Amino acid sequence: QVQLVESGGGLVQPGGSLRLSCAASGTIFSISVMGWYRQAPGKEHELVAAITSGGSTNYADSVKGRFTISRGNVKNTVYLQMNSLKPEDTAVYYCHYTLARYGSDSYQDYWGQGTQVTVSS
Repeated sequence: QVQLVESGGGLVQPGGSLRLSCAASGTIFSISVMGWYRQAPGKEHELVAAITSGGSTNYADSVKGRFTISRGNVKNTVYLQMNSLKPEDTAVYYCHYTLARYGSDSYQDYWGQGTQVTVSS
């Protein structure tokens, strides 16, 4: 089994910062991509940021220059540093890994349970 556990969400004022963490556990052989998605009420699920095993990053236009995705020193961990938060960043944030398990020759998608981020004064 593979589990992704997120932490770090909460309530913050506009202009504030939060750091989300996601840690994966289980029989993981290789991770090709780690990322964060979000879904706000009434809106579609959208990619926020992603990082590949080679270190390449990709960001949604709406968060470029404000959010930073990085891999942690602890194996299989990814962070999302969110600065200059805006009310429109309010959403449930989900971490997402594309990984292969030991004994498998295919990569599959895994999701965390989601963590609420609310930006409000």
